[in-house]
Amino acid sequence: MDSSQVAPPSAPAVLPVHRYAAERQQLILQWARARGRVEVATLAEELAVTAETVRRDLTALERRGLVRRVHGGALPIERLEVEPTLASRRTQASTQKQRIAARAIQELPAEGTVLLDSGSTTLAIAEQFPTDRRLTVVTNSVAIAATLHPLDTIELYVLGGRVRERTGAAVGQWLESALADVCVDLAFLGTNGFSVARGMTTPDQSEAMAKRAMCQAARRTIIVTDSTKAGVDHFHRFARPEEVDLLVTDTQLDDETAEQLDAAGTDVVRT
Repeated sequence: MDSSQVAPPSAPAVLPVHRYAAERQQLILQWARARGRVEVATLAEELAVTAETVRRDLTALERRGLVRRVHGGALPIERLEVEPTLASRRTQASTQKQRIAARAIQELPAEGTVLLDSGSTTLAIAEQFPTDRRLTVVTNSVAIAATLHPLDTIELYVLGGRVRERTGAAVGQWLESALADVCVDLAFLGTNGFSVARGMTTPDQSEAMAKRAMCQAARRTIIVTDSTKAGVDHFHRFARPEEVDLLVTDTQLDDETAEQLDAAGTDVVRT
C-alpha cells in the first residue's frame, strides 16, 4: 500500500487542554476573584498541570500586583485592600460558617456572660443561639442585637459607640471605656486574617482596638473564622496566638498551620 493511503491513527477520546501561561493566569485570577481564594492543589487538578506550574503562575500574578501568595494558595489583592461589607461576607463560605457556629455553641457555659463580636460568623452563632439556658450576652453588633433581642432567655447588653457603616459594629472610646470595667466568661471574635507569625489581624484600626478590648475583658477568647483567612496578615493586629484560647474553623485548614498554631498556644478545632 502506498504510504499516502495509510490511515492516520485514531485520535484519543479526550484531548488534554493546552493553555498558554497567560491564559492559565487569567483563569486563575478569575477564579480567585470569584471564590475569594485559590488553592495550589485544586488549581493543578482543574488546569491539568503540575503544582509547580501553578506556583509559577501565582508568582507571576503576585509580581503584577494581582494576587497575594498565602500558605497553599493565593488571595485576590482586592480582598486585602478593600474591607468587605457584612452583607457580602455573609454570602462567602456560608456553609462552613454555619458549621463553625454550631461547633462554637458547644463552648457556651451553662450560665454566665458571653460576648459576641460583630461579624458574619458571630452572627451565625446568634442565629443558632440556644434557648435552653439563661445567659447574659454583650455585643457591639447592630445585627446581632436585633437577632437576639426577641429571645426572653437572655439578658442583652449592647455596647455603644460609633457604628461603622461597612460592618455594623460599634467602635471607639465609648466601647473601650465600657469594656475596661467589664469581665465576661467567654468572648467569640471574628477575624479578617490569621497567621502564626502575626496572629489575628483586621484592616481597620478602630475595629482592631475594639477587638483588643474584648480580648482583655474575657476570661476565655475564642476566634471563629473560616479557613480562607489563614495566612492573611492585615494592617492591624488585635491578638497574638498565645492570647487566643481556641480557634474554631473548617476542615480545609491545613495540618501544618493547625499544628503551628497549637504549638504557639492556640488550640484549633476543625469542623
